This record gives sequence, structure tokens and C-alpha cells, in this order.
Amino acid sequence: MTSYKELGLVNTRDMFAKAIKGGYAIGAYNFNNMEQMQAIVQACVETKSPVIMQVSRGARDYANINLLRNMARGVVEYAHELGCDIPIALHLDHGDSFETCKACIDNGFSSVMIDGSSLPYEENIAVTKKVVDYAHQFDVTVEGELGVLAGIEDEVSAAASHYTQPAEVIDFVSRTGVDSLAISVGTSHGAFKFTPEQCTRNAEGILVPPELRFDILAEIEKKLPGFPIVLHGSSSVPQQYVKIINQYGGKLVDSIGIPEEQLAKAAKSAVCKINIDSDGRLAMTATIRKILAEKPAEFDPRKYLGPAREELKKMYMHKNIDVLGCAGHALD
Repeated sequence: MTSYKELGLVNTRDMFAKAIKGGYAIGAYNFNNMEQMQAIVQACVETKSPVIMQVSRGARDYANINLLRNMARGVVEYAHELGCDIPIALHLDHGDSFETCKACIDNGFSSVMIDGSSLPYEENIAVTKKVVDYAHQFDVTVEGELGVLAGIEDEVSAAASHYTQPAEVIDFVSRTGVDSLAISVGTSHGAFKFTPEQCTRNAEGILVPPELRFDILAEIEKKLPGFPIVLHGSSSVPQQYVKIINQYGGKLVDSIGIPEEQLAKAAKSAVCKINIDSDGRLAMTATIRKILAEKPAEFDPRKYLGPAREELKKMYMHKNIDVLGCAGHALD
């Protein structure tokens, strides 16, 4: 067994306490390869932001859990070499079983999510508590989920969303012992979060999705004062990337995300972790498509992955500074 402390990682407990007190949220950025990892660390070091390096089950299978453990060690050392020892957590996103969560805990993850949201309520409580009981032996923090987000991303798929019921949150948290709670208030997985029919057009003719259910969030905050809340499915699907992808052969029709101003509003509440995956995929894909279309003879991966990494870094810096508000808080 490898403890995350041996790798120089931290769990999310102090991160979240500081975020709630400071009125900001921490970016939970998914990564699958070296370039994404480098971009996240570079952006967070330059903005002096704490960060949650997030790995889905699909990414874990793709990259190999042993390589991930050593990549995490490298991430910590890389940040140090870049000049700032920012707090870094390694988090399992959407763990589907006790066995998956245990394997990650045993291999150096400092935080895990057990997603029992699709199960009957009592079964969700049972599996979540089992993960918590194991994780807390090693000071690993656990995220649970109540409510179901619509959309598709990696192995996570649901046709319709089910909002979190505020009446259930006290019972769920007290019986499971989770350290944070992912809720459903209108966000959605993937790049196709809303249909045009669900949106309205503003004065500039841009489609605007319905507002997040801040009323549900406020009720949950009343019932769980000071408790860390998590938003999944929070990519904004920047239209400049969608346009570039479609311009160079892509087919991302009607891809609409969560407006950044709504995420910035949520970040000032008890929401202290905001998950962003699709935006990174879009930024990387847009850059690569453009380069390969404009330079069809190019075959050196460094010549398109390098610029993609730079675009990712720019996007993550923007998220930290302008959306989440976590810039400058790494050394709090």
C-alpha cells in the first residue's frame, strides 16, 4: 500500500475549510495524459491556486493506476520545481464501487468519490458508508452524491436529472460520514448539457441555458451550514473552441454549457469544489484540429500537443482567476 502522504499530496479537508471561509471554489480538473497534467500544474502554480487533480475510472484504466501514482509524485515535484508548493489532491471521480475506491486509496489517492446516486437511497448510504469507514483509516477524504445529473461523460450516463432533495441531506451526511457532498442543481455531464429548446436568446442572440437551482443550494446550505458542497458537470463549453472544432471538421452541434457567471456565483457559497472536464477536452481538441488542418504534413506530436498544452494552461488560469476565485489562495 502507498499512502498519498508519501507522494507529497494532501487530502481535501483543509482545502475545503479554507475555500468556504474565503468564498471561493477549487478547480477539480480531469486529466488523462502528460500534457493535460502539465497544463493544470503550470496554470495553478502561476496563479498560486490549490488544485484537485481528478481521475475518472476511464482515465484510470487508460493511464494505468501504477503510472498514475508515480505521475502524482511527479506532479508534486514539478510544482516545486516551478517555484510554488501548491496544495495538490489526487481524487477519484465517480468511483462506481467499494472495490474501485479501495484500489485507489491503496495506490496513493488522497480523496475518492463513491457515486451511489443511481442506487436506491438506502443502498447509496450503505456503499458510501463502507467507503468512508475504509478511507478514514488512512485519512483519505470521501465525496458522496445525492441526486442525479443528466448527460454522458466517460462511464457516467443518465438520460434525465433528478434534483437533490434538501430534506435528505442531513440524514445522508450524518449516516455516511462523508467529507463533502456532490449535489444536483441543474449542471450536467458532457458538452451537450442543454438543447436549444431549453435555452433563451439574449440581446446578442446567444443561447442562454436556464439558471442553476440556487434555491435548492440555499436550502442545502441552511441544513448543512459550513459543509463542503461539490458541483459536477460544470464545464462552460466555450463557444470559441466549439467553433474551431466545427470549422476544422468537427460536428459539435448544439453544445451548450453552464455560464461562467453562474459558476462564479456558486463559488461564493458553500460550493468549494467545481468539476471541469469537457472544457479541457474542447480546448485541446480545437487546438490540435486547427494545427493539423493548417499543416497537414505535420506528424511530430510535440508540434500539436505542445500548443494544445499552452491553450489548456491559458484556460485553466482563466478559470482560477475569473470564475472560481481560487487564485492566490494556495499559501493561505
